[in-house]
Amino acid sequence: MTSVITGDIIDSRKQKSKDWVESLKEILASFGETPLQWEIYRGDEFQIEIKNPEEALLAALLIKAHLKALKLDARMSIGIGDKTHDAEKVSESNGSAFIHSGELFETLKKLKVNLALRTDDSAVDEKINLMLQLALTFIDNWSAQSAEFVAIAIENPSLSQEELAPKLGIKRAAVSRRQKRAQFDLILSLNRYFRTQMNQLTTL
Repeated sequence: MTSVITGDIIDSRKQKSKDWVESLKEILASFGETPLQWEIYRGDEFQIEIKNPEEALLAALLIKAHLKALKLDARMSIGIGDKTHDAEKVSESNGSAFIHSGELFETLKKLKVNLALRTDDSAVDEKINLMLQLALTFIDNWSAQSAEFVAIAIENPSLSQEELAPKLGIKRAAVSRRQKRAQFDLILSLNRYFRTQMNQLTTL
């Protein structure tokens, strides 16, 4: 089992590509080597393989947080399944994870949803996608400051609020306020549920 995230930058044509392409490359580079694990193609689209499906949601949220900290955003589909062909480029690999991600991605604009999941289990998809839709009601409205907090908190899970403060350049009390505004505790709860569901899928 593996997971694949397919995405694009929302309203990329309204932005100068030099303002975000290098930033997107830096974000994706944390997930491994290009083009084996990630690629940017057709100008504003990207694809990443996250080999542990349990980590796929947090990876997508990390990408979204980094982009929203830059006042950008991404539309992403997460596909969970197998990998039947391992190519030198992630965009040329194949299997149900890649098919689920690609097919779902093509429907996101029509569905007016910026993040969704497809697995081989439609019952799991229905539950998680409902949760994602509810979470997007505040994720899509993260301010740049809230998004910056989320990105740094995800990347430094063991740090306390006191330890996060200097990384954000703010006082500890302000860290607590940003955490609440970003609804970060709900994000962590959603991620725990997601990991449990993915673990059950991969051990069936």
